[in-house]
Amino acid sequence: MKHSPLHEKHLSRNAKMADFGGWLMPIEYPGAGVLAEHAAVREKVGIFDVSHLGKASVKGPGALEFLNSMFTNDLNRIENGSAQYTLLCTPAGGVVDDLIVYRNAPDDFFLVPNASNATDVVKVLREHVPAGIEIVNLHLEYAVIALQGPLAPQVMQSLGVNTEIDYMAFETVSVGGAEVILCRTGYTGELGYELLPKVGDASNVWDAIVEAIEPVAGLVCGLGARDTLRTEMGYPLHGHELSLEITPVEASASWAIGWDKGDFLGSDILRSQKSAGPKRRSVAIKSLDRGIPRGGMSVKSDEGTPLGEITSGTFSPSLKVGIGIALLDSSVKVGDKLIIDVRGRDSMVEVVKLPFMPSHVR
Repeated sequence: MKHSPLHEKHLSRNAKMADFGGWLMPIEYPGAGVLAEHAAVREKVGIFDVSHLGKASVKGPGALEFLNSMFTNDLNRIENGSAQYTLLCTPAGGVVDDLIVYRNAPDDFFLVPNASNATDVVKVLREHVPAGIEIVNLHLEYAVIALQGPLAPQVMQSLGVNTEIDYMAFETVSVGGAEVILCRTGYTGELGYELLPKVGDASNVWDAIVEAIEPVAGLVCGLGARDTLRTEMGYPLHGHELSLEITPVEASASWAIGWDKGDFLGSDILRSQKSAGPKRRSVAIKSLDRGIPRGGMSVKSDEGTPLGEITSGTFSPSLKVGIGIALLDSSVKVGDKLIIDVRGRDSMVEVVKLPFMPSHVR
């Protein structure tokens, strides 16, 4: 199992560790735990090690046109110095991975896919790449540190960093004596940043930020809190809401598709689904009793008709109730009351609008 360049930092704090895409990463820390770490991000600030995320570069003449023929979103929508959420699909429309693309120039891009899918993303791109464009897997060359929460700008300012950058914009800054890529993005629904230092600088950058969050009562957070935070926002997770069997249209991620651009991998299937309407789609559910939705639980109507299953579910630390995302028959609509099977017991849920919590990313 691979280790983050900050692995020893987590062990020194006695973090509870677990496998994330083949990487041993912290779930939570003693003395705080998921609930406290979650609250810190919603109310103050928290820092996460997400170095298991993939990294790759795509460079060469025609790189923009090539990536636009591969990814769902349209890179012409953004300028140099901006990042974009997008997806890489199979010809059948399933999702190889969702990722963030950093646009340095029309011939220079930096990709951040998910940990377990980084190799697959690079492999698919290399299978289609034309001559003159170089694709390099940089997974082990960069760390990724996320600083999230309403006090994140204050923390970065205390480190001498200009925080006046637009949402999904990025620039190179100095933190802890090292150059890092700083992007105003994240996966929590709160205002924040993701920093990408070189592996050799990761420890110093981490220590500088951890020291800077202490005066404002920020917390070092594990990936358990990151999951409850993203579920409250309804953000998809590959292997749950997105997969080789679940298309972006079915996952209610059509907003990340450049419908007006040229063809791309899976575009025929996705356009057909958009035109005809998907037979199933992702919706948000909220518990009406003490039941807690969990991934894999079956969902049915109050008449007992099977409708699908939950793809992600948790107890919401913010709302103090069970919440989830479910892939259900497209006939289901907001306001419907449904039943989930919680270990053999019927539990009532309601279909609601996303996000569960207000977004503060912009």
